[in-house]
Amino acid sequence: MKRLVRTLLAVIGVLALVMVGAVVYVTTFFNPEDLKPRLVEVVKEHTGLELALDGDLSWSFYPRIGVSVAEAEAWLPQQPDGSVPFASFGHASVSLAFAPLLKGQIAIDGLTLDGLSLNLVRNEQGEGNWEALIERLEGKGTDAEKALAPASAGPNPDDGGGLSVALNIANVTVDNGTLRLLDHQAEQEWLAESLAVSGSNVNPTTAFPLSATFSLKRFDQLEGDRITALQSDVKFNSEIQLGLADERHVLNKLALETNTLVAGSSERQQATLNSDQMVLDLGQQRLHMAPSTLGVSLIDPRLGDERLPLSLDFELESDLAAGTAQLRDIALTGPHSLSLKGNLNFRELATAPQYSGQMRLDPMSLRPWLDRLGALPTMAEENSLSEVSLTTPVKGDLEQASFEGLTLVLDDSTFTGNAGARFDGSRVDLDLEGDMLNLDQYLPPEDVENNTASLPGIAAAVAQEEAPALLPASWLAQLEETVALSLSQLTIGGQNFQDVSLGMQGENGKHQLTGFDAGFHEGRLQATGQLDASTSPLEWQLAPKVQDVRLDSLLVSLGEDPAPMAGALQAEGQLTSQGNNREALLNNLNGTIDAEVEDGSLPGNNISEQLCSVVARFEEEEMSRDWAEDTRFEEVSGTFEIRDGVAHNEDLLITVPGIEMTGEGHLELMTRAFEATGAARFLDTADAACKVNPRLQRVAFPARCEGTLGSDSSEWCSFDLRAFSRSLGELAQDEARDELREELDERVDEELENLGDHIGEDAGRELRDAVRGLFN
Repeated sequence: MKRLVRTLLAVIGVLALVMVGAVVYVTTFFNPEDLKPRLVEVVKEHTGLELALDGDLSWSFYPRIGVSVAEAEAWLPQQPDGSVPFASFGHASVSLAFAPLLKGQIAIDGLTLDGLSLNLVRNEQGEGNWEALIERLEGKGTDAEKALAPASAGPNPDDGGGLSVALNIANVTVDNGTLRLLDHQAEQEWLAESLAVSGSNVNPTTAFPLSATFSLKRFDQLEGDRITALQSDVKFNSEIQLGLADERHVLNKLALETNTLVAGSSERQQATLNSDQMVLDLGQQRLHMAPSTLGVSLIDPRLGDERLPLSLDFELESDLAAGTAQLRDIALTGPHSLSLKGNLNFRELATAPQYSGQMRLDPMSLRPWLDRLGALPTMAEENSLSEVSLTTPVKGDLEQASFEGLTLVLDDSTFTGNAGARFDGSRVDLDLEGDMLNLDQYLPPEDVENNTASLPGIAAAVAQEEAPALLPASWLAQLEETVALSLSQLTIGGQNFQDVSLGMQGENGKHQLTGFDAGFHEGRLQATGQLDASTSPLEWQLAPKVQDVRLDSLLVSLGEDPAPMAGALQAEGQLTSQGNNREALLNNLNGTIDAEVEDGSLPGNNISEQLCSVVARFEEEEMSRDWAEDTRFEEVSGTFEIRDGVAHNEDLLITVPGIEMTGEGHLELMTRAFEATGAARFLDTADAACKVNPRLQRVAFPARCEGTLGSDSSEWCSFDLRAFSRSLGELAQDEARDELREELDERVDEELENLGDHIGEDAGRELRDAVRGLFN
């Protein structure tokens, strides 16, 4: 046992003597300064960089043999004198494998760079100062791989003598690095500070792990008092396989984390990117990413009070030379059942990016999203927007997107067609067909007057309007639109429309209603018009046209049940107004409407029976005929002049067999209060309702009406007894005057006949005519 111990101790002693001898040999007979020319030569040969090793090279022996230099700088070929070095570092150390060094080889075992600084510049033409270096490296790819062969490869057989450089670095460490990009074309500066890179077993032939951290900043101006537009802390981890010969680099198990602060925000945005594999093929100018996941955690007052987590799964294939890319198997998921899937193709990525593809939004509720955005309006139906889905092709660029051939499901409604919009909200294009749309369920209930919430994109515009604004005037002032909408059924304001078609066009704040046509209460409702949002207040024009609309059905839908009048309504008009709320529009309404009711009737009330009863009592007679329950009108017509929200009428005409009724009055549209007077007269016609003394045909049977629309119509009108008494008095006076005139005519004729015998026949005729004229 003692012999074994003594033997081991002897072996250890011999090994110690060998190590000491080796150190003495290296430090005595091998000067590290001899490496300088070789290192400078290798760098220049393979990169073209002019390397300056200003500091002294020194040996280190613990924990391994190495060489270090205090400072170094490198300039690009033809770089102007006195300019900032392209690259520099404050301190660098290289540890070398001992055995290959004794054989005349430089096998790098470790590399440490402290204070690395890299300065990149892109000029106004978009040319980078690094491009010449890349071209040089591309031309030296094979030679570089030979020079950077693994340490185990042994001496370079093609080298006639001297030391050969091999690369199999056990550890690479970069601390306190700085990377700066001055982009004169974009007038921006990108700055990566506190750069720290670490790698192990760095080798050009097999994959090796590499990690990096740095702080990234962006400035949107190159000079002056600059503000940091973006600041991000970045972490990177991957296993990298370099392909220096074929320029095909592979990153396995890629993990990228960012923590970003944008100017004007107090909260940082978080993002992570994980990919099983990313292949960058510089030779073929192609980029491939295997199934990858991008996760973000966003926070912004516009996105609510809590962070918004989103996850995007995808696979990427890109042709860098052609400027194209394909995103496949896209799956965007998030809270509140968000699930958006599809594929996208990109082109012209380097100049004007454009995209096209197919997207599908699975059924989800928009209510929690609008609530998060502070844009959930108060709607009459609490479950509105609770089921929304979309399937559509998509194409566009960085400014706009279009959806041609979309299918949109909105609650109980389904729409198909085309849509498009600019992202800044300045243009909207719609060409849609739908089965049904109940707008009332998306409008505020009747007891809610102020509802300023709106859809995303125009919320800010609505906020600038005075409540309760009907429309976002500031948004409409800059909006361009082309709208074509067809619906099988539309419900708005409690009214149902069938076979609806709507067309609108707008630009420069002027929006034309090119056409509205819809079935309405068994008839048609049509309109054209204009909204001028370029002025303040808004200016409106409307030209409505009503054809064969059932008046009784319309009145019942407006709350008049039973309807006080029936018939086919015909109307046409020209209207103007100003304002952006209901009160202003009604108070400023002006225009003319011509209206007529065909085949009209007054249900449950027979005016002929009432008037004939009055006549019978007046002449002390009894009626013996049977009367219908309703009054059938031959004609109902009138022109309504609207001035400042008040509708005036002076030519109302209603005729029934043997009776004619005329009237005039006014209606205040805001309060719905009205006053009207009318009078009925008997006509001597063959279809008269009753026989009337010719004396009574000259008498007006007046009525007076007043009240409020929506109140009990049975209390609106009453017989005007006072006016009727005046009519009878006027009739009596007229009859007395007629009797007196007849008596005077007889006596004057007699006297004039006698006088005519004396003055002659012709002179007597002229005198009689002149006298009669005095009494007419």
